[in-house]
Amino acid sequence: MTENAPIDAPKPKGIPTDVPFLRTIKSYVLRAGRTTIGQAKAYEMYGPANLLNYAPNALDAVAAFGRTAPVILEIGFGMGEATAHIARVRPDDNFLCCEVHEAGVGALLKRIGEQDIHNIRILRHDAVEVIDHMLSPGSLDGVHIFFPDPWHKTKHHKRRLIQPALVNTLAERLKPGGYLHCATDWQAYAEQMMDVISAEPLLVNTNGSVGAYATKPAYRPLTKFENRGLKLGHGVWDLVFRRV
Repeated sequence: MTENAPIDAPKPKGIPTDVPFLRTIKSYVLRAGRTTIGQAKAYEMYGPANLLNYAPNALDAVAAFGRTAPVILEIGFGMGEATAHIARVRPDDNFLCCEVHEAGVGALLKRIGEQDIHNIRILRHDAVEVIDHMLSPGSLDGVHIFFPDPWHKTKHHKRRLIQPALVNTLAERLKPGGYLHCATDWQAYAEQMMDVISAEPLLVNTNGSVGAYATKPAYRPLTKFENRGLKLGHGVWDLVFRRV
């Protein structure tokens, strides 16, 4: 899951002082992670059929998936547990999934192979660049953003994925009637999400009430992490908005 926000920053050496320079803020940090033997093997076996290359031009979804079907974008799928489940219970939809972490991509490829899933394609790339350069307005039927990093500290809130500019871009990429589904287990972030998404004029809350959270849709499974949190009394908030 990713997000870019330009802010003022010192210019690197060699750039003239009269040339604007923007520093990009990411909503993720690439950490060195261990890829298992199974994940590495999954890259070799299932990568060629299920990995897409980033290119700064419009994605041909029919060519990518080999069929015409609704396209759902998922931003940041972690280890792919929920993604694989949703793809299985919604076989008539195509799932375009963005994740930057190698181990997570390998884990989802492994699930694709083990569970014989055919409606997932993966881009191991910054989701914001994919949205900006590969997805045309009105090309998506839905967007899933589940448990993005809440960046707890106030000084890091600028790194949060859900920001007005991204929400507006996502709304423009949705077809009329398409939906944006976000979920978080951090109440302060849920409140910010609600404020930001509610302020987007292209989206309307499917709950029907201003500021009201949604009942968890049946297709989104409870992950092991989420179940553990619920047993400890932690809350989970779902937001589902529809494109007008």
